[in-house]
Amino acid sequence: MSKTVAVKISDAEISRQAANSDVYSLRDLANRGLYLRFAQNRARGSWYLLSGRKWHKIGEYPGLNTKQVSAALPDVRLRVSANAGAEVSEWVTVGALLAWFAERMAKDRNLSDKRKKTAASAIKCHLVPRLGDVPLAGLDRQTLDRLLMWPMQETLTIDFVRLVFQLLALAFRQAMRLKLIAVNPMQGIKFSDFSKAKVRVKPARLRGVQLADLLARLTEEHSSKPGDAVLALMMLCHGSRIGETRQARWAHISLAEHVWFIPADRAKTRVEHHLPLTNQVCSILSAYRAHQQAGGYHGEFLFPARNGKPLSESQASAVFKRMGQGEWTSHDLRKLARTGWADLGVDHLIGELLLNHAMGHNVKVYIQSDVMSRKRAALELWCAHLDSKGFGLIHGYTSATSGDSGNALQATDGKGCAPVAASTIGEDSK
Repeated sequence: MSKTVAVKISDAEISRQAANSDVYSLRDLANRGLYLRFAQNRARGSWYLLSGRKWHKIGEYPGLNTKQVSAALPDVRLRVSANAGAEVSEWVTVGALLAWFAERMAKDRNLSDKRKKTAASAIKCHLVPRLGDVPLAGLDRQTLDRLLMWPMQETLTIDFVRLVFQLLALAFRQAMRLKLIAVNPMQGIKFSDFSKAKVRVKPARLRGVQLADLLARLTEEHSSKPGDAVLALMMLCHGSRIGETRQARWAHISLAEHVWFIPADRAKTRVEHHLPLTNQVCSILSAYRAHQQAGGYHGEFLFPARNGKPLSESQASAVFKRMGQGEWTSHDLRKLARTGWADLGVDHLIGELLLNHAMGHNVKVYIQSDVMSRKRAALELWCAHLDSKGFGLIHGYTSATSGDSGNALQATDGKGCAPVAASTIGEDSK
């Protein structure tokens, strides 16, 4: 005859009682009202809380083991008393939820490799060591402050502390959205609850008055290491990101149409980006392509590594560490370009579009008419300004004004190359 046995429930005791087919359920002597009912497959079962005369299902065994159920039981009792239901996720600790979220992010094709690595590092090195063993039911402001926020701010920048906090909040929101947890303990908790410090804007380490010296440095670099120089010049001329620039392909450069296309999967905003190429830049790229071919490289990348792939993030960073000598970084070139455009009177919207910053829906829908021509005019103005600071010594052209057609570029001393047709570039990269 099936019966209920009163025992001090543990995983080992469950295994022993499962061998006795006469036992239908177990009542825990250590936790009032806690029961385990065996399934037909006696290696499995269901946890229940008896409150008053009502049975409330908590979860499944062995998905929820004895230790996990015991840890979650105080929260379950509170929710039962508030008529909020008793069933809980098989995740009882914060670490279990974070493990799920880390795996989810690693498989998300919409995230850049850099963002995946940053998130994985933050979870592995900070969130799990500090919060991994905390029960989901025990996560609150006081616990966050004591175990995570206050210790982190002591040794890390406020920017990074905020990033870690936002990642934790995102993990809980996603789990709640998918109904994988019954309650979001992060609901209503804000970063400002722990710190009123403002995220500092890093000052630019390159200013307009340094352009002449910078271009002189890049002129020397262009003679000895043209690939490194062109990488820096592409960022300076277009304000492009280092990730977008180091992965550029010749198939996405049309010297005939004077356009650089950045696919959505290479852009940080996941929106495809079209950048006009000025005559000065086309001259540099044409000569650079000829230099690559003369050296025996006919591959697809502007900035190839030795393994045939584009420069990695660390390799590109090493290039700028050497060139900047600790005085400036690749991002300072992007800042310098944006500041330069503003100083030259370039419209704010055009500047933001050139940087490929995330734009609102209305901008994408309504601002489509002459954006490319206005972006081209802005970059031509910028390159003309760079010419006045010594840029011409690199691209080998001087500007001359023709009747009613604006600026034209003429070769000097036979330097530079004529624009290469897009079809020719495509053939070279095969």
